[in-house]
Amino acid sequence: MNAEPMPSIVVGVDGSKASILALRWAGVIAPLMNAEIRAVTAWDFDVPFPLMAPAAPNPDRAAERTCSLAVERAYGTTAPAPVNQVIRRGAPAKVLMDESLTAQLLILGSSDHGHMKELFMGSVSTLAAQQAKCPVLIAHGTELPAALMPAAAAAPVQPANKETRRE
Repeated sequence: MNAEPMPSIVVGVDGSKASILALRWAGVIAPLMNAEIRAVTAWDFDVPFPLMAPAAPNPDRAAERTCSLAVERAYGTTAPAPVNQVIRRGAPAKVLMDESLTAQLLILGSSDHGHMKELFMGSVSTLAAQQAKCPVLIAHGTELPAALMPAAAAAPVQPANKETRRE
């Protein structure tokens, strides 16, 4: 007999304060949905010539470290729900849209970019709000709202999952 997969909340993680806040939102919501948290870090080099690619000894490892540190900053050594860290090569917007196909919720932190930069470069959160295949929560601010703090503190605690899946 095949067990139903656990519902998932996908969180875009880039190591920024906004993505750590998004992880904290997921920590409050996941127990309510009986869902796992999928902390997704995407990386890609957008370089026209491979010889000009930035020197990174191992971009997968750098992305894994970014994701692990963000999860640790959001939850410490315990998480309110199972956390699976997913590292994928690809444009962040594309990776997150793919992840939204099987997610019950996608949570992103609001970018710190100004309106002009967003006009020219686009925004992952704007694209997600328009194209994701699941509901999207875009976390603004620097902390959870005070009304959610008791729920965050009362959530059942689970050891943080150090397992990272590369795709």
